[in-house]
Order: sequence, then C-alpha cells, then structure tokens
Amino acid sequence: MKQIIALTLCAGMLMTGSYAEVAGPASPTAPVPPAPPTVPNPVAPSAPLGSPSEASGSASQGPVSPFACPAEVIRIPLNKRMDLAALIRSPADSAYSVSNAKVARVTGDGLVVPLAKGEAAVIAKGWKQEPDGAFQAYTCAARIQIADAVSVKLTTQPKAELRKIKVGKKTFDVHTVTIPKGMPVDIGLAGNAVGKVEALKSLAARRKADFAVNGTFFEAYDEEGDPQEPLGNLIKDGEAVHLGNYGTTIGFTADGRAKMDTLRIKIQGGGNGSYTYPNNWYATFANRTPNPEGNSSILFTPARGAKLGFAYGTAVVVKAGVVAQIAEDTDVAIPRDGFVVVLNGAERKSLRAKFEVGKRIHYRLKYTDMNGKEIDWGDVVTAVGAGPRVLKDGQAYNDAVTEGFKQEKILSTPAARSGIGIRKDGSVVIVTVNNATIKDLGEILRAAGAAQGMNLDGGASSGLFAAGRMLTAPGRQISNSLLFGVGLIH
Repeated sequence: MKQIIALTLCAGMLMTGSYAEVAGPASPTAPVPPAPPTVPNPVAPSAPLGSPSEASGSASQGPVSPFACPAEVIRIPLNKRMDLAALIRSPADSAYSVSNAKVARVTGDGLVVPLAKGEAAVIAKGWKQEPDGAFQAYTCAARIQIADAVSVKLTTQPKAELRKIKVGKKTFDVHTVTIPKGMPVDIGLAGNAVGKVEALKSLAARRKADFAVNGTFFEAYDEEGDPQEPLGNLIKDGEAVHLGNYGTTIGFTADGRAKMDTLRIKIQGGGNGSYTYPNNWYATFANRTPNPEGNSSILFTPARGAKLGFAYGTAVVVKAGVVAQIAEDTDVAIPRDGFVVVLNGAERKSLRAKFEVGKRIHYRLKYTDMNGKEIDWGDVVTAVGAGPRVLKDGQAYNDAVTEGFKQEKILSTPAARSGIGIRKDGSVVIVTVNNATIKDLGEILRAAGAAQGMNLDGGASSGLFAAGRMLTAPGRQISNSLLFGVGLIH
C-alpha cells in the first residue's frame, strides 16, 4: 500500500515500434482483492462541501460510513503526493473527484497529485455492502491545501561522468549517471498525454528534471498524423497508463525502492461491487488506439488526453464510478474523474451487456511475472517497461526471446543503447553507449556497479539529459521518459 504522504517518485496483437517487435498479453484472471489499509484515530466522516452526506449514523442509529474522513485541512507540499484512499480507508468500490482541477488531480486509486498552490476539496464516493445485502453509498470530502515544495535530502549526490569501459576486446565510451536512492522519479509523457512526441530536453526542462533518459519503445514509424503510442508498460502516479506486457519493467515505490521484473499487468473489471459473473469484464490494453477491424476491449484514462481521438466501437463512459453514457462510433470525452472502456469487434457483442447507464463500474489490476506468478507491485507508483533484462543478481542474463523479442537489433545487432540498472545499495545507474550489443550492455551495466539491469529503447531514441545539458542527444522526438530530480513538478 502506498504511503499516506509520498515523495513524487513520481487480445494478443503483434506490435512493432521504435525498437522492438513483441507479442500481446494473455487473457486476464481474477486476483484476490487487497485488504483495506489501517489508519489510526479516524474521525467522523463529513459531506462534500455544500451538500449533505448520502448516509450517516452510528452503530445504534443506522449504517456506519466506511470512510475515516478527516475534519482538518490536509497540507500537501507541491513536490509530494498523498494517498487519500489509505488515509480515509476508502472501500475498494470507490470513485474520486476534485473541486479545483487547477490545484490538484486525483487518480482512480485515490492518489492526490498537486499541480499548483491553493485549496480544494477531494471528494470520495464509496459503496459499502450492508448486512441486508444492499449497497449503501457514502461520501467524504477531504479538504486539502497545496503548499510550497519541501526540500529533498539525499544521502549522496547524483553523479554524471563519461567513462571508458572495456568489454572483451572492445572499449566503449559510456555516459553514466548515478542516481541516489530516494531521489524523486516520475514518468515523463510527451505533451502530458499518451500518444504524443516531444524532444527529451524539452520534456525534462518542462518538468524541471535534473536527469532524464528515454523510456519504452514507441510507434516511431507510424504515418504522419497517427498517434505515436508507447509499446511497453507505463505506470504513472500508481496508475497503469499503458500496457505492453512483454520484456522487463523497472518500478519505483513511493519511498524510493527500485524493483525489476518481467511485469505483466491484467485489467480486471467489475460492476456493482462484484468482480464475478455477470458483472465481470476486462480490458486487454490501456490508452492504445484499437484496430478498427480487430477485436478488443481497451481502457482509456485521462492520461490519454481530453478525448479518445477516434470514432468507432462502443464507448462506455464512466464518471465518478458510474456509467454516464454509452455511445456508438463516437469520439467521446474522457472524464477527468473517470475512464472510458471501448469495445470493438467481437468484444462489442460479448461485453456490451455488462454495462448500462447508471451502473457502478470499477476495475483493479493484477500483477504477475511472465510465468504467471503473482508479484508484489501494488506499491509501485512509477514504472517503465522495455527490455530485455541484461543483468540479474550481478550476473549476465539474456532471455530475450522468452520475454517476447524477435528482432535481430534486439537479439544480436550492435546499436545505440540506453540501459538502467539497480545497485545493491538501492541507487540507480543509467548508461548510454553507441554500437553495443545487448550482451555488451549487460557487461557495461555491471562495470558501472549495477546488480540488476535492463535495456531501454535505443537506436535514434537513445538519449540522456543531465544537469541542464544533453549527454546523448536522441535523433528524434520521443514518446516517454524517466525523469529524476529534487524539484520535479507535475
């Protein structure tokens, strides 16, 4: 479970992109729902500003709200985030909205992300099943104040250098950046949306990052005007904003711990508080334009932008946890406090009956490795997936074909590379190098002190920004990046 106040660390289709050819994910299966968080000394719930609560009472007077709604104003520094869901003990079946979208936004998981100084109310609406079996709606309005950023104290200082690293008979000029454990990290989306591109230097400067490296593969060769969408896993502010489900992913928890695995994410949907038949549904991808001739169920979140960007399929618009609209072949708006599920092809017929206007709709994520084993990634707030993995527990490692890669430029051909590794002390090392194979990259990361290591997008996408200047300049605009910095802004 994410910390209450956290640092801003911050079906099956064939995909080809800027640097990889991979296979799509398998069908989802139902996970075990998480246990509710524990928050000490809760106070009585309060209603949204200007409106009465939907239910109140005590053990002797009637139903008791599941929320532990704070009476006092919650102060959040600009460079931190708050896990509202944990603080107020939100039921699993909850939806969130914010009264002032210029001050902050709130994710579907109840994570409050500050945007500017000011005040707002974050409103949570949740449903609790009562002893008679009926679901009762409750609300909580948590008042927040976004304040000045606080200083971030690091145990060591980051370091950028150009090193000569020898691998066999070859010597490489390698740009390296060492990031201390706990430095704030976030995903950088070009143009603040999935499917756009932007210069790495511009992206880093706009977000006030101290260091930045290109992230996952993307559709760099699409026709002009088509969205240049990412291909790998992307988790931002604790939400999956894109699913790739291949390769290897590096993730960061709110307290700065880094982890690396063959992450596979499954979106499992439910309705009216249930994830079982007849309320169960699923999505195979997130924020990815469907093939108009294909069969798919795809989730679109506000990270996609204001609208879908296409006008085909059945679009189920969910606002504040309730189906507000079902539209056919329409480019609908994506609610800031909700999401859209688009059904296409055979899924348009098989899943359409799961949705109706006024029905409560929700979803959850299941995290496994590529072998289907459940892994503990529920606390990850930032992640980027690419691969393949090149270093495991200090030893060279290569299982690229099993991870889903097919192209020779991944499997054997030398090329420009970007890589990221985790050291034993929890710090992170980033490298860029020219004319190296995947095997070479593993040895380079090991020489740079990493115990775990993976490949990021490469070729013309390879880029590294450090302290205001480009150490390695990409040959094109990119779709996404990893950003590090003590003054990161959202």
